[in-house]
Amino acid sequence: MALNNTYEARLQQETAVGAGVQILLLALLGTGIGMGTAGWVTGLVFAIATWAVLSRALHRSPLRSFGPANRVTLGRATLVGGVTALVADSFESSPPVTLLVVLTTVALILDGVDGKVARRTNTSTALGARFDMEVDAFLILVLSVYVSTQLGPWVLLMGGMRYAFVAAARVWPWLNAALPPSTARKTVAALQGICLLLAASQLLPYVANFGVALLALGSLVWSFGRDVLWLWRTSRVVAQEAPAREQTKENKQVLELAAG
Repeated sequence: MALNNTYEARLQQETAVGAGVQILLLALLGTGIGMGTAGWVTGLVFAIATWAVLSRALHRSPLRSFGPANRVTLGRATLVGGVTALVADSFESSPPVTLLVVLTTVALILDGVDGKVARRTNTSTALGARFDMEVDAFLILVLSVYVSTQLGPWVLLMGGMRYAFVAAARVWPWLNAALPPSTARKTVAALQGICLLLAASQLLPYVANFGVALLALGSLVWSFGRDVLWLWRTSRVVAQEAPAREQTKENKQVLELAAG
């Protein structure tokens, strides 16, 4: 028991350090650009929420070490917190687009690093994969909020689609089934961040940005639609096979009784 408490204390220290680094980044942003109240409050809420959720997840997990891959993801979450603060601040004043683009670019690059680190160090875990996915999803949500102020509210569909899927899974449990690995799904997910970053950078004309964002949304709808269809078909097959499996089980029990 004492050993388990030691492991948990170390894990909680990692999350506390992450929250501290997040607050330090907010302080640097606040000093450098004169960030307003909305940015500060949003950034602090993000830091506290990330610390609380991650601490709870670690408490309920069997992990004994936070691991190098999770540290990379935690660093990426810190950058996402900075992006979130900048986007919130943009509703009060003109945002520093260059800084927003730099933080987002580094966060997207690191998205391809934590998975490789996990595989090379043999530290892949379900918690790490979920942590990585949630950071990705929230970054897309924040970027879609920012880009929607330029292109229209329809862009929010990109950021909200995964959360709508999670909500739907509470109503239709068959959506919770595991999906097979898919290169296409990973490519579409990466495309969301790249396209939203390109639109946020304002390097292209309005029409081009609109087209880039529309392409990203179209690919995302296709990807989600394909996965939902696969899950629905699989659930139907399982439902049809269930009576046959039950009958086979009953027949086996009858034969065992007869043999006895």
